[in-house]
Amino acid sequence: MCEEEILRLFPERIRGRWQEVAGQAEKLQEIRLRAGKPLTILVDGKEWFVDARGRIVDRQEAAARQESAELEEILKHLCQYSIYAFADEIRQGFLTVQGGHRVGLAGQALLNGEDRIVNMKYIRYLNIRISHQVRGAADPLIPLLYESGRVMSTLLISPPGGGKTTMLRDIIRQISNGTAYGRGINVSVVDERSEIAGSYLGIAQNDVGIRTDVLDGCPKVEGMMRLIRTMSPQALAVDELGGIEDLRALRMANGCGCKLLATIHGGSLEEVLHKNYMRCSIEEELFERYVVLDRGAGAWGIAGVYDREGKPCIKR
Repeated sequence: MCEEEILRLFPERIRGRWQEVAGQAEKLQEIRLRAGKPLTILVDGKEWFVDARGRIVDRQEAAARQESAELEEILKHLCQYSIYAFADEIRQGFLTVQGGHRVGLAGQALLNGEDRIVNMKYIRYLNIRISHQVRGAADPLIPLLYESGRVMSTLLISPPGGGKTTMLRDIIRQISNGTAYGRGINVSVVDERSEIAGSYLGIAQNDVGIRTDVLDGCPKVEGMMRLIRTMSPQALAVDELGGIEDLRALRMANGCGCKLLATIHGGSLEEVLHKNYMRCSIEEELFERYVVLDRGAGAWGIAGVYDREGKPCIKR
């Protein structure tokens, strides 16, 4: 991550104002732009503000306020001055831009007769989430994810912001390239929200390994079935399981011989297994490893690792 990459997110005429913010590139997590509201950034987990001269300040009263016209200019710049070309992404509420950074969008939703969002207008809120790939994040975990040279199906568990997507990305990269514990295998990724590979114009901006294929922007269930049919993966990876349909698709993938790599929101293994649609996962041994992540834990936030029966392999 470099300063220039952050500055490229903005039209050239206003880049000077963002120079100090760009200088925080390694720790910068979010830039929030809201029409008529203070300019806000998140750096290493702490909220700061940006004043009219581009200085980072800690007082809301000193912050500059985002002008609507300039926000529209920033959005057009992020869309390469062709908003029509990004209509599908805008409808879903986010853009993925060069570098793998993700821009959340909010404004007025336009609905069809079935109350489905077909477009957005009057976009007045942008959340630029800065992508940080952490190569080696999975190093402490990798030895526990192999058995006799083969990768084991793994579910990563953490609360929002707990690092599960970062960990999943590095697991994908390592098992795709191959490790000291097993040869590289073909991995297929359903990247529904463009957060794993961070694809831009179809090209992964994050390093997800040499044997990895990415289906970007596709719903998980449809994407899993499509990749199984077309790419013959040895492992299938998805982010943020959210319901019974996701689990059914994983069962089908498991029945086809695919190893599974997935994440789910939760504070503990017990909490996850209390979700109605997840109760059967241990009975069916759908996953062979359950990894609980916690930012307050040790190396890379690994709080506990459990086997297919839910018994601890290691525990904090």
